[in-house]
Amino acid sequence: MNKSTRSMVIWWVVIAGIVVLGIYQLFNRRDPVYQLATSDFHQYIIDDPGVFDGYLTLDEEWIEGRFQENAVPDVQGDIWQKQNMAPQERDTHFPPNWKGEFRASRDPIDDYDIQAKLDEKGIRYNVEPPSKFPQGLLIFGTTIVPLLIFLGLMIFLSRQMQGSGNRALSFGKSRARLHSENQTKITFEDVAGVDEAKEALEEVIQFLKTPKKFERLGGRIPKGVLLMGPPGTGKTMLAKAVAGEADVPFYSISGSDFVEMFVGVGASRVRDLFELGKKNAPCIIFIDELDAVGRHRGAGIGGGHDEREQTLNQLLVEMQGFEDVLGVILIAATNRPDVLDPALLRPGRFDRQIVVDLPDVRGREAILKVHTKQPYKLAENVNLEILAKATPGFSGADLENMTNEAALLAARCDKENIDMMCFDEAKDRVLMGPERRSLVISDEERRVTAYHEAGHALMLHFVPESDPNYKCTIVPRGRALGVTAKLPLEERHNMSKKRLLAHIIFALGGRVAEEIIFGEQTTGAQNDFEQATALARRMVTQWGMSHMGPLTYGRRDEQVFLGKELSVHQDYSEKTAIEIDKAVHDIVTECYKKAWDILETNLEGLKLLADALLERETLVTEEIDEILGPRPQLPSKSIL
Repeated sequence: MNKSTRSMVIWWVVIAGIVVLGIYQLFNRRDPVYQLATSDFHQYIIDDPGVFDGYLTLDEEWIEGRFQENAVPDVQGDIWQKQNMAPQERDTHFPPNWKGEFRASRDPIDDYDIQAKLDEKGIRYNVEPPSKFPQGLLIFGTTIVPLLIFLGLMIFLSRQMQGSGNRALSFGKSRARLHSENQTKITFEDVAGVDEAKEALEEVIQFLKTPKKFERLGGRIPKGVLLMGPPGTGKTMLAKAVAGEADVPFYSISGSDFVEMFVGVGASRVRDLFELGKKNAPCIIFIDELDAVGRHRGAGIGGGHDEREQTLNQLLVEMQGFEDVLGVILIAATNRPDVLDPALLRPGRFDRQIVVDLPDVRGREAILKVHTKQPYKLAENVNLEILAKATPGFSGADLENMTNEAALLAARCDKENIDMMCFDEAKDRVLMGPERRSLVISDEERRVTAYHEAGHALMLHFVPESDPNYKCTIVPRGRALGVTAKLPLEERHNMSKKRLLAHIIFALGGRVAEEIIFGEQTTGAQNDFEQATALARRMVTQWGMSHMGPLTYGRRDEQVFLGKELSVHQDYSEKTAIEIDKAVHDIVTECYKKAWDILETNLEGLKLLADALLERETLVTEEIDEILGPRPQLPSKSIL
């Protein structure tokens, strides 16, 4: 037993002793009662029966009562007055907080008729009935039971320290969980939309199963595989599929499980985890949310968190030590690779980095096929291909949530199957938020909302570079009073300047419609202006799509995969900043004028579209095309 273990045992013994002492004191606390000699009590009955106050209580073993307020017995049995006794003398002979109560034992050998004597002297008394609780049992409960509890606790601690990995003192032990064969098995057939990642991981599994196939040409297995991508794309699911496919032990742990409030625990758990892997090689170790423990060193306030950095240092050392152990592979997942320490990402630690990105249209269809297996019951009109095209930007988690929402809607409507209408409503909930039909809206505000959304829809219809309308509604969803959604015809990974300008025109169409019809401005275009301004600024400062030239302005710190800008460092002069603001203003103003021209040209269509929204509340693509006519298609004379 080492020094730290011995110290912990001592602390446990001290705690157990305190508990036992507390229990003993609870049952054996000293009452503030004066223990009166039996002979003195009998003498008081004979010499001074008026010294007692109230009733005496008699039971089988004791006589209890109270002295008069001013009467205090002396140790020789004489009655003293309170005012004649010094406080120091009172505290010496009597219990603390004594209130004149006394107790005297009855003589079990020669106890004369005490009741007759009390009746003779006129002393009032009560007789307690015999106790039904055995006295021996009471003694056993107050003395023997605490001792047995103490001994049992010591035996329990001893066994815990000797067996099963020292569970009682397991602060520094790894919390990795071994994937059991009895758990629900997930295979690569249950994972879709990430074919490249599956192929790379299948190669790792094959190496564990048949290492000679790769070693015969001098190849070596990757020491670590890092899965990185946006949240909800299936990184953890891939790791579970590896556990289901590999016939080797699979240990999983979260990055936050390493760090505790005790100094040195994180590094100790890292050592224990890798020792566990070496003992069970070949095996796979999976660390989820690696950024919780692998953040860049020195990035915190005051030089970083020492305990976390010690844990990371130990992780780096153990990963480098894997070179001497074959058949142990570390797989980690994160959606923040930008904050990881560079030492983690170098070859020899995480040799292979796999991006698990958002699925394309084929991937989304494959994911929907996986999520709509049994026990889901689909109607015949459900078309997964259309749903895949209508959900651009959805992750695997979003698609799973949409499928579950559709099932809940079908059950709420008492349907036998999940039909296409349920999927459409579920998709709208994920895209635009839930409907808020209970929201009270005045007729005037509803009319303004109808023209606002009609302005958006008209921009999507008459600007060929825009994506076509998907749905236009004035039913409040989320925080918006109305929503106009568009549907991309194809997957795009690169945007042209014309398409960006078309999106700005679409965003400004609602405000322009309000000004043309009502001659005033409302607050409903706040989010539209935010989108238009942000897009125009990126066109100027990042993409070189203005008179400022093919330059980028400002160094940006962003979250990889999440698309969130943390900070912008201005690396240009104040004069250039004024020119950038002017370029952004020019782009938005020019788009505003083009939106105004389009609406003035198609004013009749705007009114028809708004009237239809006021009547039906929601319009889909076919209904919008029926009102406005065929949508102009590219190539045609562009207005941009």
